[in-house]
Amino acid sequence: MTALLLGGNAQEGFAQRQVNKQFLPYSKVGIGVGSAHYYGDLAGYRKILKSTFIMPRWNVGLAYTRQFTPNFAARASFTWARISGDDYTFNRNDAGSSPVQYLRNLHFRNDLKEFAITGIYQIIGDGRTSNQRVKLSPYLFGGLGLLAHSPEARTPVGAGTQPDQPQQWVKLQPLGTEGQGQPGYPKPYSLVTLAIPVGIGVRYKLNENFDLAAEIGYRYTFSDYLDDVGGAYPNPADLQSQLAKDLSNRSGEPIPARKGKGDRTAGIAQATAALGSTAAESGRGAKGMLQDSYLLTSFQIHYIIPGRIKCPPIK
Repeated sequence: MTALLLGGNAQEGFAQRQVNKQFLPYSKVGIGVGSAHYYGDLAGYRKILKSTFIMPRWNVGLAYTRQFTPNFAARASFTWARISGDDYTFNRNDAGSSPVQYLRNLHFRNDLKEFAITGIYQIIGDGRTSNQRVKLSPYLFGGLGLLAHSPEARTPVGAGTQPDQPQQWVKLQPLGTEGQGQPGYPKPYSLVTLAIPVGIGVRYKLNENFDLAAEIGYRYTFSDYLDDVGGAYPNPADLQSQLAKDLSNRSGEPIPARKGKGDRTAGIAQATAALGSTAAESGRGAKGMLQDSYLLTSFQIHYIIPGRIKCPPIK
């Protein structure tokens, strides 16, 4: 009988040790801020470094993360980011080598609202509990996002009924700047699209309750119209308003469209000479390019949500 009791106690102790070795999932919430960088028709992939650093903007985000195993976690996040592009800023010193873009003189800004679900693989696994997190660990992430956007541009100087009318930011999609929605043209592009976020990061355990993290993530989207530029110039007679005509083709404006000041006259002459007889045939968007995309950097702080406190049974 004694041997049986000892055997039973040993098995119970072994089972308890096995349970104690199991990972205890935990959750955390975080906030982050960083920069946003656009790639598309107005900042091409072929000049990736220039596109990345010439017109950075900002992003802010919130996230909830559930750590399921020492290495794997899932995250739900919301990010509000602004991206921007400008032909003049990108090509002001390259009128001869980038004549089509210099003549085009288009620009935009776009506030992106991204909701994403991502999986996270932590390269160095944690201990059994949230208190036993490793001090420093790099990680990889990837997933799927839903993106809402609406590109805007500034009206020309003096547009409207008054010659001294100040420039205003207006939404571009309702105007159909490439004839969208008119007979013989494509339908208006959607203001909601999918995005694929992938990236890398590093997490640092500040103390038992807080983590710091830094990450960089690339988002490839399924839209070519984050910048409102994707196709050919429409026939101006097919557009429904003077404002649509003004914002569709800005190549004739002698000043930079976004800045509203400066002189493009010499650059226009240089770009036109470089194009020669094909100047009138230069397109608005570049068909066959990759879809628009953006890059986000983020510096984050995470709060570890305490687990339930298990009280011992009252005897």
